[in-house]
This record gives sequence, C-alpha cells and structure tokens, in this order.
Amino acid sequence: MPDVNLKKLADMLNLSISTVSRALKDHPDVSDETKRKVKELSTVLEYEPNTFAIHLKTNISKEIGVIIPTISNDFYQSFISSLEQEARMNGYSLIIQQSGDDPEIELENLKRCKQNRMAGVFVSITSKTNDISRFLKLDDQHIPVIFFDLVPAFEACNKVCVDDAEAARIAAEALIAGKKKNILAIFGNAHLSITQKRLKAFNETFHKYGSGACIDTCHCSSTDEAFRVVTGRLTTSPAADAIFCMSDEILIGVMRAIQTLGLKPPIDIGILAISEGFIPTFYYPQITYVETSGAKLARLAFSRMLACFAGSSYVQELKLPSVMVEGGSL
Repeated sequence: MPDVNLKKLADMLNLSISTVSRALKDHPDVSDETKRKVKELSTVLEYEPNTFAIHLKTNISKEIGVIIPTISNDFYQSFISSLEQEARMNGYSLIIQQSGDDPEIELENLKRCKQNRMAGVFVSITSKTNDISRFLKLDDQHIPVIFFDLVPAFEACNKVCVDDAEAARIAAEALIAGKKKNILAIFGNAHLSITQKRLKAFNETFHKYGSGACIDTCHCSSTDEAFRVVTGRLTTSPAADAIFCMSDEILIGVMRAIQTLGLKPPIDIGILAISEGFIPTFYYPQITYVETSGAKLARLAFSRMLACFAGSSYVQELKLPSVMVEGGSL
C-alpha cells in the first residue's frame, strides 16, 4: 500500500485536509462523529504523521538528545529508562548518544543534536571535558541543555545531580558509627567534580567526628584498577578494617579482590559503597550503600527540562538527596 497522507484520508472521506488534521488532534471544532470516522480510517490504513515535515513546518522538535559517556553503566541505564518514561508521557522521544568518554566524540554528538534541532539536550560530560562553551551556545537557538551526574564544576548552567557531598558525608558517618579505624577509601577520577565533592565531604566529616581514624585514600578510574589496587593494598598492608567505594564501578572491582583474597564481609572487613542500588544486591551479605538513584535523578532532570520548555530562563543547580540503605556488609 502506498504511503497514506492527510490528502488521501481527506479524499476518501470527502473532507478538507484541515478538517482531517483537526480531527486527528481532537480539535473541539470538529464533531465527535467526524473524529470517529477519521480515526477509524487512519487506523485501518495505518496512517502515521510525518514528524519530519511537522518539524520543518513548526520548527518544533519532539526529540530530546541524551549524551552520556557510556550506556554500560547501571546508573545511566536506570537514568535513561526513567527518562524515556517521562519523555513518552509528555509526548517526546529520546535520541541516545555515547561519547565513549572522548571529548571529540562528545562534540560530534552535540553537533548532531544541533543540526537536527533537538528540543533539548541532556548531557553527562566526559572526564576530560574542560570547555562547555559550545553546549551553552545552544541557548542561542533556544535549545536548553541540562547537565546531569557528571557536571561542569564552576560554570553557571543548568545542573541536576546527586547531592555528592551529602552522599559522602552519610557514608563517612556510617563508618564512624561502626567504629572503623583503618579505612581504605577508593575514589574515582581525581579530575571530576563528582570525585572532588565526595572526597572533600568525606575527609571533612572524618576530620570533624572521626578522631583517631586512619584513612588510606586512592583513586581508581575503572573496575580493573580498583581490583589491582585493593589486591595490592590488602596483600602488603592487611590492616584495613573497612573499604569505602565511591561508585558501583569501583565496588565491583573491590568485591572481586575481596573474593580473590578469600575475605568475607563483614567478619574480615567491612564494605560500604555509594551506589545506584542494583550491584549491592549481587552479593551476600548484601552491601550496605548510600543510594544515588538514576531513576529519581531522571525525573528531577526532566522536570527541569519541562520548566525550560515553558520559558524558564534562569539557571539552576538541583540536587537529589541521598539515603542510607542497610545491608549486612558493614
């Protein structure tokens, strides 16, 4: 069957094209009977509106770009799943692009969003992104940009992220309450603002309340690196009574090392993580963690995007509160 368009529907029903268009949009000026006939025929003929033509005519896109370092990450998978639900309920669809943590690919993805006149863009920047001026220039085209999770450190822009300082403070307080004195604290990439915020709050909390505790801090950028660091640290200096993991990626490497060394939490060593919440359930006992929910962050981020669509012109930094989820590893 050839493509069905508004003209074909109008000819078959002996109606004007404008009447058919209004009927499909439930316009109040069109009678219920006419709407019924139009919709029944459009269903039978499998009519689908030409979204590209509508975009060209109205200059309004219903697609939102999402740029992330990688999709193979539980936090981002949870974020995207929830964001897609929010978008669909509000009549939008998502275009997902991965940067591979490469700033050049990130800019190529941004260019694609610009060329296709996306309604808006969500972006979690790479660990090497130092200049966000090209993102901010999208505002000249009335394309709002919401930075989420991995956000610029200093620039005034719309940011939606987990309250990283609060998450680290809650984790530190739990270790102090558990009377842990020799802690191996593993943080992520030292150049990322998320790492800097968590490290600062973690250390400040121990400085204020954790009298006598010894903190061995190190940075790991991957699961494999976390495995190597923990294996080496606990083999040469096995005094640690707890390990703090800044992320799920680090937690996986830490637990692989713990299992390789034959250690059993919490008897041999305590484990505490900041986590999206899925990975801790893989282990027995379940890992105690501070929740940083990708799904909740997506809902908060989309609400901010809708505000931008509605005309909000000022920038905001919104933070998602964190909560402690008790397991049996501490």
